[in-house]
Amino acid sequence: MAVQEIVPSWVGATAKQMARAVRRGDTSATRVVADHLDHVAVADPALSAFRAVRAGEAIVEAEKVDEQEDLANLPLAGVPVAVKENIAVAGLPTWNGSAAARTPVAGSDHEIVRRLRGAGAVVLGVTRMPELGAWALTDDETAVTRNPWRTDRTPGGSSGGAAAAVAAGMVPIAHGNDGFGSVRIPAACCGLVGLKPGRGVVPAEIGADSWLGMFENGILATTVADAALGFSVLAGRRPDKLVEPPRLRVAVSLRSAVPGVRPDGPNRDAVAAAARLLAAAGHGAVTADPAYPPSLGPRGVATWLAGVAHDAQAARLDRRALQSRTRWHIALGEWAERRGFVREADRAAWRDRAVGFFTDHGVDLLLTPALAAAPPPALHWSRRSWLANMVSNIRYAPYAAPWNIAGLPGIVVPMGLRPDGLPLAVQLIGPPGSELLLLAVAGQFEMAAPWPRHAPGWPRVSTPTG
Repeated sequence: MAVQEIVPSWVGATAKQMARAVRRGDTSATRVVADHLDHVAVADPALSAFRAVRAGEAIVEAEKVDEQEDLANLPLAGVPVAVKENIAVAGLPTWNGSAAARTPVAGSDHEIVRRLRGAGAVVLGVTRMPELGAWALTDDETAVTRNPWRTDRTPGGSSGGAAAAVAAGMVPIAHGNDGFGSVRIPAACCGLVGLKPGRGVVPAEIGADSWLGMFENGILATTVADAALGFSVLAGRRPDKLVEPPRLRVAVSLRSAVPGVRPDGPNRDAVAAAARLLAAAGHGAVTADPAYPPSLGPRGVATWLAGVAHDAQAARLDRRALQSRTRWHIALGEWAERRGFVREADRAAWRDRAVGFFTDHGVDLLLTPALAAAPPPALHWSRRSWLANMVSNIRYAPYAAPWNIAGLPGIVVPMGLRPDGLPLAVQLIGPPGSELLLLAVAGQFEMAAPWPRHAPGWPRVSTPTG
């Protein structure tokens, strides 16, 4: 009886490894994509990360990549990627988190998708999010999206499906977007690198008005190098090699903008560990809290409410078909605008204060917890009240939103594990234009304290290292 050769799968390799192998001719885009489609078919039923998988279309597109004569200029040659379901992908509806929020089949790609395809990436499908992206919890009437680290916990939101797909190895990188923490929170929940660029660096054009300018398109990845590669593509730049940063001065703060909400012990320990790594890398660390104005929380929440309301108005959704929590969110957003609680002047004042924090304290970056507590249970939160959803979101994830209001770049980096085995993470915030610096410091963390690239047990395949 002949011995059958076991061919290793490309599932679990990094995006850089896959693209390099395709460019060299060591493998084909078709093979890489087929491996990932096979893994999605096995893994996604347990996690519900994808809303729709483009199996046949993805293979056809991979074949077209293989037919190109010059692959040298394709930084993502043959790399399978996922796109969050609130961004237009030609030939698919834009679901926006539920059937009730779905808009018609898109006739063309969003600019972000166009850039990914132009770099040689193949879109496997679109990933799930909560209705209208309003929550840091991902579920709808059809499914609860689950965290690969522990399936009884949420992967966060609103880019929860994207984070679950990457953490389980279904794609090496995924697009996400971040209006109130929606890339960084899922990255923290799922042990990933999550980058939110600063305002104007990457095309936004999300929903009606990108939540009054707070939403940014970003990237989720298992390595800093892959995050940097994905960012360069989204930003329309040539991929740059990250260079070791000069000696920096980093402010360390445990304070959140929500009075009374403080980090638990494991999250405080994660910040302390990150501060020690900074010191070991030659950087200076000082304790300094941003001066969050008392009005930031209420005014920020009002803007969040209004952003969701604008999306519902622009899409002319049937509100009767939306989830109860979403209807409340929209109604409160409209009320807040009528009462004058949503003002650009307030957002501009906080942005000036946030940018001034770095010069006032003579620091280059700010280090904070990524989360205040463990990710909440994976439940049908869409069946619960608006207040229950609000309380859950604010208690566990208060650290991301101020930087959307300010429009500053931020990155989340894994930093060990909680006693229950769930990932820990920290957040770095920088002044305008500091995306590459944030990535470089994140790379120092990765070299000094490497993290598991995937959740335990995912993916269950043999991976090449080419």
